[in-house]
Amino acid sequence: MAYTTLISALELQVLRTGKAPLMLFDCTSDLMQPEAGERQYHEAHIPGAVYANLDTDLSAKHGAPGKGGVVIAQKEAGAPASGGRHPLPSREIFAAWLSRVGFTNDMQAVVYDRNGANYCGRLWWMLKWMGHDAVAVLDGGLQAWRAAGGEVSSAEEAAHFQSNFVPGEPLVALVDTRLVAERLESPGQTLVDARAAPRYRGEVEPLDPIAGHIPGALNRPFAENFGPDGKFKPAAQLRAEFESLLAGRDPATVVHHCGSGVSAVPNVLAMQVAGLGTTALYAGSWSEWSNTPGLPTRQGPNP
Repeated sequence: MAYTTLISALELQVLRTGKAPLMLFDCTSDLMQPEAGERQYHEAHIPGAVYANLDTDLSAKHGAPGKGGVVIAQKEAGAPASGGRHPLPSREIFAAWLSRVGFTNDMQAVVYDRNGANYCGRLWWMLKWMGHDAVAVLDGGLQAWRAAGGEVSSAEEAAHFQSNFVPGEPLVALVDTRLVAERLESPGQTLVDARAAPRYRGEVEPLDPIAGHIPGALNRPFAENFGPDGKFKPAAQLRAEFESLLAGRDPATVVHHCGSGVSAVPNVLAMQVAGLGTTALYAGSWSEWSNTPGLPTRQGPNP
């Protein structure tokens, strides 16, 4: 049986004792200290886990200006699949990375972090985007793994043999700035912003040059998907909360976004866990929208 949304620490312990092909990915990261995630991985990770770096493995090598105005020049072949501070790499480049780390089409992937599924959700979504359904988020992350008695290691992991991962048809929807702008404030599109409420309202902006939000967007901070134990809330509770947020809007019209397309993914996953279907992602998010000339922005709550 493939795991396609969440997997518990106990389920993962059982899965690791079996013979089915499995690869673990540690996606721990820190937006304010880019080197911190890999350092924490080396200090303690689930044995056998591959480290997936948000900036170098899960993003293209250029992005829109951040708070400091720095733009990284693109140096890789293949146009990025989105804009923003963390542009998606092309599917071809991402497939090449999966092949380099030895991931194959018949493997079950399990992704985790120490950050409330904020960063591992990116890899969960990207594998779905590559047509790979057998990928699950470790519910509660490394903290839940350790609480369940799972072992950790600080040892250097052995390199994997090169594989040949073959992309399939995407299982998730990716939308771009043009499409979001064309459908802005129309019944056919419901934008859901995953950033914390003060950033959504434009009261603070630690990362992007402009504060505020896309007009008409609803606010669902991604952290609201988790209970006090750091695990996703029960499916029925998630469903009730999203239905309250949508207030009668069709879940099929939802397009998730955040600052740079990363922390929006826990909302995508939560809606799927809740039985509300597979919803779209605007990966460029606020960092691309606010850097695109001529597009409207709004501060404060929606009218």
